[in-house]
Amino acid sequence: MELYNYFRSSASYRVRIALALKGLAYDYKSVHLTKNEQFNESYAAVSASRLVPLLRDGEHTLTQSLAIIEYLDETHPQPPLLPRAPHERARVRALALDIACEIHPLDNLRVLRYLVRDLKVSEEDKDRWYRHWVETGLEVVERQLAAQPARFCHGDAPTLADCCLVPQIFNAQRMKCRTEHVPQVMRVFETCMTLPAFTETQPSKCPDAE
Repeated sequence: MELYNYFRSSASYRVRIALALKGLAYDYKSVHLTKNEQFNESYAAVSASRLVPLLRDGEHTLTQSLAIIEYLDETHPQPPLLPRAPHERARVRALALDIACEIHPLDNLRVLRYLVRDLKVSEEDKDRWYRHWVETGLEVVERQLAAQPARFCHGDAPTLADCCLVPQIFNAQRMKCRTEHVPQVMRVFETCMTLPAFTETQPSKCPDAE
């Protein structure tokens, strides 16, 4: 397998975590987003969206982090990243989507660049935008976790939801977002960070880390 990703991309980090949890080896392929390598012809030839992550597994080319993780869960079932019961799977997916669809898109590099370059938003206001959507988005996750407390986001083992939560907190900390208002979120984050699958795939451990 080959994983095209960028060390600071939270979507890429999600997939790195999932691969590590399942003990799957892969070739790390760096696509440096701030250097616009995603627009190089060589990458555009394999990625219609010109986004990361992208996973190549034999003849299959897969995009979108959550779709990649579910593919890995179906092709390599152990350990499972989604519960067996339908209502539990739905809860885990909802938690993952609260992060991947409600928080992350608003703070994506493309959005931040548009705010600054096209809408002429100041760097200070751009950072305020970022912190607002992260902090308010995490409040939603906090309420979800508080309603059904567990060791991880759901139950006693990491799931798809944890693969999404940890990278989001890394970005929140890097951008100096408040996190004291989400104690359940931070408790789960700290629990995850006791596992090598989360610590050994974090941005600072990546080959392209700066």
